[in-house]
Amino acid sequence: MIRSILLGMLLLCPTFASAATPALPKLKVSENKRFLVKEDGKPFFYLGDTAWELTHRLNREEIDHYLQNRAERGFTVIQTVVLAELNGLRDPNPYGHKPLDDNDPTKPNEDYFKHVDYMVNKANALGMYVGLLPSWGDKWNKTVGMGPEIFTPENAAIYGEFIGKRYKDKGIIWILGGDRHVETDAHKEIIRAMANGLRKGDGGAHLMTFHPPGGNSSADPFHDDPWLDFNMRQNGHVAEYGSRYDLTRQDYARTPTKPVIDGEPIYEDIPVSFTSKSYGHSIAADVRRPLYWDLFAGAFGHAYGHNSVWQMWKPDKPPVAEALMYWDEGINQPGGAQMQYGRWLMESRPFLTRVPDNSFIVAAQFPTSVPGTWRYRFVSTRDEAGSYAMVYAPIGRTFGVKMDVIKGAKVKAWWYNPRDGKATAIGEFEANGERRFSPPDTGEVLDWVLVLDDAAKNYPPPGTRQVK
Repeated sequence: MIRSILLGMLLLCPTFASAATPALPKLKVSENKRFLVKEDGKPFFYLGDTAWELTHRLNREEIDHYLQNRAERGFTVIQTVVLAELNGLRDPNPYGHKPLDDNDPTKPNEDYFKHVDYMVNKANALGMYVGLLPSWGDKWNKTVGMGPEIFTPENAAIYGEFIGKRYKDKGIIWILGGDRHVETDAHKEIIRAMANGLRKGDGGAHLMTFHPPGGNSSADPFHDDPWLDFNMRQNGHVAEYGSRYDLTRQDYARTPTKPVIDGEPIYEDIPVSFTSKSYGHSIAADVRRPLYWDLFAGAFGHAYGHNSVWQMWKPDKPPVAEALMYWDEGINQPGGAQMQYGRWLMESRPFLTRVPDNSFIVAAQFPTSVPGTWRYRFVSTRDEAGSYAMVYAPIGRTFGVKMDVIKGAKVKAWWYNPRDGKATAIGEFEANGERRFSPPDTGEVLDWVLVLDDAAKNYPPPGTRQVK
């Protein structure tokens, strides 16, 4: 009875006008269970930006500036949180509003949620979906974080239904979890109850996943759960392939088949492995490598983050994790702008038939050279039908390729520059035997993508933006 009364009160709360923003196409999992597509079946490239503290710390003018910047850089998903990590229950938003009355999930503050509404509407109007976490993980597991723990299975279901109904007509992807381990059966019950509440509230209108802690996957606790539409990894803030990014392929191989994405790789300008005295702060090259490592391992998209932007650091707040600059400078760092070149590359070739395959890279006498290891790891992907193939070379080292990976008679080869999105034709070759390729900057720590096409397909230059 109490639950019914509380839920009725929540659902009677006034909500923002849904007619203000044209609806984005609904998203679904592709027929082959490897990618996301729009409701008409066209591919959707998930290029996410991590903006956890967006509505908690920024006012509406700042939100406009941030979202416009991200739209211009080709991002398609903004990942953010309603009940934020950085003392999100006690510290009010810029307008003086806290999210809940008495820290009770069944008592949402309408004024706070109107600010979240504004952000959702603005992002959708700019063509971007919102990867929305109903809560950060310290609200259900305060092993690490400010907390307090406020969720039970009962109130998580009520809160989930409220927020699901509120945004049922919006461009949303639900992301449960929030960087915390699922350590007990009670934790699982809370997450499942919130997922069920969201489904009840939005009628199943949106895809759903789980954001795990560093080095982990949503598959570990929830792979077989029917509400988990795709797996999200947090490969985390390390710079080396072998310590995390090779695990994306592990989730790709799980059964039943579900799409996989790295929802939190290393951030730009963050202490590498959180140990700046040993490794310094990351740079653009450190965030580019995981983009291609993950995509070529079978990920359907990718998420980027900047150490100042996730926390929306500005002068009136203390920095977290040795932030180097304020958020409005962080959004213009080069790595963030370079993410779009990975998107345009993937979209310039058949999208839904791409599979991971490192077998056509010719191993050198010393495989630590090619295909390499750690931050010098080469990876590759191809079309199922053999109409194209790609090799990511993180450094300017000559390498060999088995040319019969392309099934046509002739191969057209290109170099694609991940730093500026420009393609340069190399020439045409026979689709047999092995051929060695030397990146344009040999001996340098500069990355390149070798693109091999069936010449008969007459594909456009790699990275050509498609008309939407």
